[in-house]
Amino acid sequence: MPQLPPTPPPPHGLLAERTVLVTAAAGTGIGFATAKRCAEEGARLCISDLHERRLEESADAIAEVAGRRPETLLCDVTDGEQIRRLIRGAIEALGHLDVLVNNAGLGGFSPVVEMSDEQWHRVLDVTLHSTFRMTREVLPHMIDRGRGAIVNNASVLGWRAQKGQSHYAAAKAGVMAFTRCAALEAAESNVRINAVAPSLAMHEFLSKVTPDGLLAELVGREAFGRAAEPFEIANVIVFLASDYASYMTGEVLSVSSQHP
Repeated sequence: MPQLPPTPPPPHGLLAERTVLVTAAAGTGIGFATAKRCAEEGARLCISDLHERRLEESADAIAEVAGRRPETLLCDVTDGEQIRRLIRGAIEALGHLDVLVNNAGLGGFSPVVEMSDEQWHRVLDVTLHSTFRMTREVLPHMIDRGRGAIVNNASVLGWRAQKGQSHYAAAKAGVMAFTRCAALEAAESNVRINAVAPSLAMHEFLSKVTPDGLLAELVGREAFGRAAEPFEIANVIVFLASDYASYMTGEVLSVSSQHP
């Protein structure tokens, strides 16, 4: 019998007065949940997305629960110049950046024999290349300050196989490998880089890009008999961004109850 999802835990000030930038934070998914949890944990926040109306609505929703409205900046994470403007704008708005959450990603379903070059490159550009570009842009700032934390959103599909997901799985496996390698380079400057690997977090957009019946099949693989709530992934991202994870870098934490 499926278990009911828990209620979100009360905040404990894990990110009190830390400055945090979260990409792809509009809507109802992991990015919004992460931004909301960061704000609840005391962070001063900047959120970014490609969709202006949804971004502003998300900022309003966060302000209602956290008492402070985040800064908002539009950004297409496939555009290097927009990424540079985003990082500069976030630093100007917040004074500095303590934490970057690379949440932007793009999925979809396509068998290899039906997948176009455009589909392949688009998923890798949004999911993997943006993580590289954002990290490359923010690292000099964090290195100069001698501190910082970056949390990347990967997926269990970076380890496991699923039909129709070769582009997404390849991109997420790349995020994992990039996380480990970049972490070694950043460690000497006291900058930590880690990743989360969720299995299945249920939100509105997911049902729009997943074939009928597949979601039920994926939920059936979860030991709890349900998908994760986005805030349950966000909780782990907040942990990795906080001082409670001070000795962790280059790690990929599975946030999953999935069994083979």
